[in-house]
Amino acid sequence: MKLTQNFTLNELVYSATAEANKIDNRPSVPVISNLQALCTNVLQPLRDALGCPIIITSGFRCAELNKRIGGAANSGHLTGRCADIHVNGMSAKDLYNFIKKSGVKYRQCILENNSWVHVDYQKDDLKCENLIYDGKSYVLDK
Repeated sequence: MKLTQNFTLNELVYSATAEANKIDNRPSVPVISNLQALCTNVLQPLRDALGCPIIITSGFRCAELNKRIGGAANSGHLTGRCADIHVNGMSAKDLYNFIKKSGVKYRQCILENNSWVHVDYQKDDLKCENLIYDGKSYVLDK
């Protein structure tokens, strides 16, 4: 199922961990709606601006999968509001800085361990908060 021109439901729910552990990671209808909003309002506009593919490393996670990988109990991944992303040939820091300057509206953009970028979309909370996480703590990046 296509969520936008360049993003499919399958890529936003795929998990090698879920597959290996036979975890059913199928989202509910409300979660699919959240994933579509994330793609429509954040991921597709960023992809269009970059002019190259965005790789989803983690999208939706059911509770069992989230627990298995050690995700936060209140993770936006549980509701389909966020995704961890990278772009081949672009550092995570460069992608993070690109997103900050893009004009795309989001809830949070987090540079995680200088390895990937976490983007979160919640239509009623578009504060465009930017954070850097070093593996121990989050620092607000103004």
